[in-house]
Amino acid sequence: MNLIIWLVVGGLIGWLASLLMKTDGQQGILLNVVVGIVGALLAGWFLSPMVGVSTINQGNFSLPALGVSFIGAAVLLAIVNLFRRGATR
Repeated sequence: MNLIIWLVVGGLIGWLASLLMKTDGQQGILLNVVVGIVGALLAGWFLSPMVGVSTINQGNFSLPALGVSFIGAAVLLAIVNLFRRGATR
């Protein structure tokens, strides 16, 4: 059951990040889930130790954890856009 919740929350975070970065029209549901989960993973490695909050990948579904995961997904999309177009948009 945790895997399903993890995928749904990761998809929602990826979708919200894609709306923020204006890449929603280019992505499907699968890519939103991947962006949300990978962004949370990257945020867990780099951002989480700085702010002292775990991410959704570490089993924490609190509001600060969702925020850190969202920031990670948005940063991941900015990096992808940088390599794809040469601008973060």
